[in-house]
Amino acid sequence: MIRRIIHIDEEKCNGCGACAAACHESAIGMVDGKAKLLRDDYCDGLGDCLPACPTGAITFVEREAAAYDEEAVLANQRKKAEENKSAHHMSGGCPGSRMRQMKREAAAAPTENKMESQLQQWPVQIKLVPTQAPYFEGAKLLIAADCTAYAYANFHQDFIRGKVVLVGCPKLDSVDYSEKLEEIIRSNNISSVTVVRMEVPCCGGLEMTAKKALQNSGKFIPWQVVTISVDGKILD
Repeated sequence: MIRRIIHIDEEKCNGCGACAAACHESAIGMVDGKAKLLRDDYCDGLGDCLPACPTGAITFVEREAAAYDEEAVLANQRKKAEENKSAHHMSGGCPGSRMRQMKREAAAAPTENKMESQLQQWPVQIKLVPTQAPYFEGAKLLIAADCTAYAYANFHQDFIRGKVVLVGCPKLDSVDYSEKLEEIIRSNNISSVTVVRMEVPCCGGLEMTAKKALQNSGKFIPWQVVTISVDGKILD
């Protein structure tokens, strides 16, 4: 049948996951850091996800699609509720904001070799940093998700040391960083790019944005992505 249904523009999607959290029918999911319409019959065409999208990547289209199946949606919601209950997770919402608690052994406070900050420039927020600055000349660029410095204990020594730091959150900042990062890379002599993100799906938006900026800059620069788990370990 021909009916109204959502369409997601992958080029505009920054992977924040806000639409997936707003979709009560679970028609939208995160796949490889991008929002995807998983099932036509789960989409009711009402568009609760549209205002949640910070980049305007979601629109309505009229096309051939399976009819909305309310019974299938309700059955899926019951199944997820049971899964979340058995896993002791909060039901619904973004996976990145689910409550978790890490139990750690109490450690004695260090008495020697006090660590010093390795930060070389200010500001650090992507929204605030200028696109051209003396410290970008020959810089090793670190693009980091806000939470990484809190999750990973030795962040200054292992990641910030010797680098120019840009931080942001693709979910909370509600802005597409790609154009600004592209301008920074294109306008300056950047020697390398390191992206540090959290393991949660919404953090994939930062990785995708950095990749897009690198591709659009037209430069070939060594780059890598490091993923941090919520309990502070390097995953890759």
